[in-house]
Amino acid sequence: MQINLIKGHGSGNDFLLIDEISNSYTFSEKERAELARVLCNRNSELGADGILFVLKSEHADGRMRVFNADGSEASMCGNGLRLVSRYICEMRGQKEAVIETMKTDLKVCKQADIFPDVTTYQVEISPVSFSLEDLPLRLNQPTLKNENIPELSEKLIFTALAVPNPHLIAIVENNQMQSDLQKNLSEKVNGPNEFFPDGVNVSFVKDIDKGNIYVRTFERGVGFTNACGTAMSASTLVTCLNGLNDFETVVNVYNNGGKVQCVVHNNSDSYHIDLIGNATYLYTASVEVELEGRNFTVTTKEELLEQTAYEQLQTEAQAFLAEAMKG
Repeated sequence: MQINLIKGHGSGNDFLLIDEISNSYTFSEKERAELARVLCNRNSELGADGILFVLKSEHADGRMRVFNADGSEASMCGNGLRLVSRYICEMRGQKEAVIETMKTDLKVCKQADIFPDVTTYQVEISPVSFSLEDLPLRLNQPTLKNENIPELSEKLIFTALAVPNPHLIAIVENNQMQSDLQKNLSEKVNGPNEFFPDGVNVSFVKDIDKGNIYVRTFERGVGFTNACGTAMSASTLVTCLNGLNDFETVVNVYNNGGKVQCVVHNNSDSYHIDLIGNATYLYTASVEVELEGRNFTVTTKEELLEQTAYEQLQTEAQAFLAEAMKG
């Protein structure tokens, strides 16, 4: 089977994008999971955090399905959605669109470049739920907001929410960020455990100053990533709820892959978040895949020239972060 794809990234969170609108192929559920395991293998010529399947929608401009590198399906992916938004908008010659995702339809649009020559898209992150049933998180209470779970950590204060991916978020100090605390905690709640039967994304958040935060995420099904779009959005919301940042105001969110911007909207009894960041294409390729043999061959590959501009953004972001995280 020959498949055409685009390799791209949002904040260094990289994906292979496969178009099922313009091409004649389609895949079974088993094939989607197997393609993710085979093509995303970091020891292969491609490698990625996951695959973005772009499909026709009955009622929206396009539909996105996201499969992680381990073959599991994610209900949403903010960084991946920016790439899909760009692909759909450019395909249709539009500056805005509505993308169908697993849980809901989301508004997306092209934005002014977040950094010179860095193609930028804004995507809606919603719905937001604090109900533990939606994660799920097994505790004898309806929500978890700024509370301790002694069995997981005596020191950390957690907030749990679904956006709609499940997230466990802690605002931490430098010494906690630099320790093995996050790694050990994340591996525990993403293995057999009594609290998170389906696993959970775990984010540590460092408040830098008003309008600037640093987020590092252990993503279920992936591990530590350069960035996780829904995690950065959920983390920004948590900082607003704690008074560290303001609603309806741009927050710069720094990550190991660069930076994005988030705006949290407070609609009296509900929230939604705008996630604004790069949608960078790395290369196009064609691959010949033999799923039964779990192997593939890259038949053509064309490198694109967009990464240079993004690396300049990344350098500037890392310099700011290095200075901010001193002490």
